Amino acid sequence: MEGFGKHERRWSSSDAVAAGKSVYSEGSSPGTDSGPAEEFVEVTLDLQDDDTIIVRSVEPATIINIDSGNDVVSGFAGIETPTPASTSTSRSPTIRRSSSSRLRQFSQELKAEAVAKAKQFSQELKAELRRFSWSHGHATRVISGGAEGGGIESALAARAMRRQRAQLDRTRSGAHKALKGLKFISNSKTNSWNEVENNFYKLAKDGFLHRSDFAKCIGMIDSKEFALELFDALSRRRRLKIDKISRDDLYEFWLQITDQSFDSRLQIFFDMVDKNEDGRINEEEVKEIIMLSASANKLSRLQEQAEEYAALIMEELDPERLGYIELWQLETLLLQKDTYLNYSQALSYTSQALSQNLHGLRNRSPIRRMGTKLLYFLQENWRRIWVLLLWILIMAGLFTWKFYQYKQKNAFKVMGYCLLTAKGAAETLKLNMALILLPVCRNTITWLRSSKLGHFLPFDDNINFHKTIAAGIVIGVILHAGNHLVCDFPRIIHESDPTYKRFLIDDFGNHKPNYMDLLRGIEGVTGILMVILMLVAFTLATRWFRRSLIKFPKPFDRLTGYNAFWYSHHLFVLVYILLIIHGVFLYLVHKWYKKTTWMYLTVPILLYVGERTLRFFRSGLYTVRLLKVAIYPGNVLTLQMSKPPQFRYKSGQYVFVQCPAVSKFEWHPFSITSAPGDDYLSIHIRQLGDWTQQLKKVFSEACEPPVGGKSGLLRADETTKKSLPKLLIDGPYGAPAQDYSKYDVLLLVGLGIGATPFISILKDLLNNIVKMEEQAVSSKQKTTLRTTNAYFYWVTREQGSFDWFKGVLDEVAEIDQRGVIEMHNYLTSVYEEGDARSALITMVQALNHAKNGVDIVSGTRVRTHFARPNWKKVFSKIGTKHANARIGVFYCGAPVLAKELSQLCYDYNRKGSTKFEFHKEHF
Repeated sequence: MEGFGKHERRWSSSDAVAAGKSVYSEGSSPGTDSGPAEEFVEVTLDLQDDDTIIVRSVEPATIINIDSGNDVVSGFAGIETPTPASTSTSRSPTIRRSSSSRLRQFSQELKAEAVAKAKQFSQELKAELRRFSWSHGHATRVISGGAEGGGIESALAARAMRRQRAQLDRTRSGAHKALKGLKFISNSKTNSWNEVENNFYKLAKDGFLHRSDFAKCIGMIDSKEFALELFDALSRRRRLKIDKISRDDLYEFWLQITDQSFDSRLQIFFDMVDKNEDGRINEEEVKEIIMLSASANKLSRLQEQAEEYAALIMEELDPERLGYIELWQLETLLLQKDTYLNYSQALSYTSQALSQNLHGLRNRSPIRRMGTKLLYFLQENWRRIWVLLLWILIMAGLFTWKFYQYKQKNAFKVMGYCLLTAKGAAETLKLNMALILLPVCRNTITWLRSSKLGHFLPFDDNINFHKTIAAGIVIGVILHAGNHLVCDFPRIIHESDPTYKRFLIDDFGNHKPNYMDLLRGIEGVTGILMVILMLVAFTLATRWFRRSLIKFPKPFDRLTGYNAFWYSHHLFVLVYILLIIHGVFLYLVHKWYKKTTWMYLTVPILLYVGERTLRFFRSGLYTVRLLKVAIYPGNVLTLQMSKPPQFRYKSGQYVFVQCPAVSKFEWHPFSITSAPGDDYLSIHIRQLGDWTQQLKKVFSEACEPPVGGKSGLLRADETTKKSLPKLLIDGPYGAPAQDYSKYDVLLLVGLGIGATPFISILKDLLNNIVKMEEQAVSSKQKTTLRTTNAYFYWVTREQGSFDWFKGVLDEVAEIDQRGVIEMHNYLTSVYEEGDARSALITMVQALNHAKNGVDIVSGTRVRTHFARPNWKKVFSKIGTKHANARIGVFYCGAPVLAKELSQLCYDYNRKGSTKFEFHKEHF
């Protein structure tokens, strides 16, 4: 058809049906015999892309004055204008017509179809209306407001007016936005019919797919109950009640649930709720679909409150108190939910501003782009580069020095370059065995990071540097021990006696040793023992063992986990003792002042021993008294304790905690979640390993059981404080997040329990905001904060996680009236917004917050988003809003997301004037 796009076109024709008699005759126009007692029928048809006309529905319509003899056909091209089903929606088979090239001819055909359908259903509609009036006669006694004066008729009239306004609003707003919502299949990995068809052939029995396998076939294995209800709804649409379907039936089902038309998907969703097929949804049916959606999204608390939220939806959508809602009301709520979600909105975003930030990058030459990348890389990593470069140069110098030194010795004539390589590697081992202690001298690093050296040394990378040095030690051991065992020793024992006496008699004695003699010597025994102990410690320190990614049967499972890592690392005490002995008894060096191993190790060992001694005495001075103990969902233990008088810390720092009842030797680091201005210390500990599991068990046995209505599972009161386990703390220790105050804007990203360091920062910012407001009231000298805005993104899998910091989130939302802190909660267990499985949850969420100011998922005033954040959009919006600002990006969580955030910082720093600086927490 000329002038029409490829979008779905819809026209609605309102035709009069006189009550009590048929007014239609062959060839007459609808409405020619309109009288005072008229009923109107609204016929809704679709013109598809293949020029097929589909009669969607024929239903009673509100009274509209139609001039006699005039045919009214209203058309909207390119805009989807729905007319949802009302009290007696009737479905009809598809009627196919070939469209003409002229709109006028098509209008005549359309009108004829409308007349035919209206004649067919007029009597049925009148009977339905009469039945409706009788069945709902009792409602006139309970209707309030607009229904009090005129009974059921007034209520119906009021609802009809609301429906007209809803349709008009949708037309004006552009219904194409709805296409993004209410999708049954949103997983990109399972959106191909070919894949579904393959699943059918795998699961089908005797050529039929059973109802129980439908979820797995279409890719809804994680929400099987929802898929079964979808199956039943699609079956009811075909007037069938079946337990199995053929391949052709499955294909038809697939076409319906993947239909690009929002109205088609809405009708399916409505049919899922409307199980008795009366075109209405009552409160009990709403409750059932809420429970179904909550189950699909693993929201157990929402299931418990389904009745309350069903009443909330009915209150909003059924103000006339008719006891039911219709399709158009559900549609209105779906399309207008965004008007309720005006809390915790996304940042304002200007595409023009972003394009200005990106201006000039598109037409650069490859050489210039590479130069820009190199310059940025140097700007971001110059501290790491110069430290690593200096370390490598020193090792290269030491290796070269020893290489040429031993080339002048007689032993070189026998053992050759194997000896030179072994001795060069030995010198680098001395250096690295000394340096590896420095990054774990935490007190020293905490003190130095606040000094001017913090501008030149990357103290945040202390653990990474520790691991890098460890890798250097591994290489050194392989070169040193490997060359001795495989090359040097065999050459000695196979050398002729004259040559041995000429070059090696002064180093190995008059008697030429055999291989076992060399291994049994002090040098050989100490060397082999060191290699064995290092092998154990290095292996158990790897990620696979430390995080228990490798599973062993009992009792070998004790070889994995943090405890195995912690204890095996203390084998290095023996390694250093053996190293000093090994460095004293050398075959080829005889003068004491040339045995330099002790010279390398003296200062680092003394510094490290001093650190451990300080920790021992300081932990005894920092006596703490437990004030509160609670265990929250997700196996998180909260410990609130008194703050020692001399304990000073910054937000973002952490402490080491020891519980003698669990282990008298183990210390474990945990971020401080209280703010420096608080009169207490608090930490949140998640059960992840054997030590934390045992800690939870100890406190569970000591605390009283929970009281009804109290959050958490345990509590500590005056009667239980005396029996609580003793705790020792050591710290505070420096962490990247403690430097947050140096930035104009903050982006704080926490995954699960990784939110802990940022809770302290939020509370500290809030305390500073309160101080500034108090100073403004008292007219004292005002202090200004460098940090103008903070954006907190908390991503978690479990709904119960929000209980951990519920009080803090509510306090920030209530006090921060100037909008300095913007908070976003993300729950990944819920399907993304737009998915049919989370559609009703989104509606309830919007309504409840509009009415009560509380998010139904988190139980706080902070909105909970579903699925995972689009980090690219987050960076774009923050970068655009805060042009030319210095933004600190702080992250605590799994390494996978750290790479993505770091890469985004790199990308956006190259594109615009805003500078993102990435920091990751390391313990």
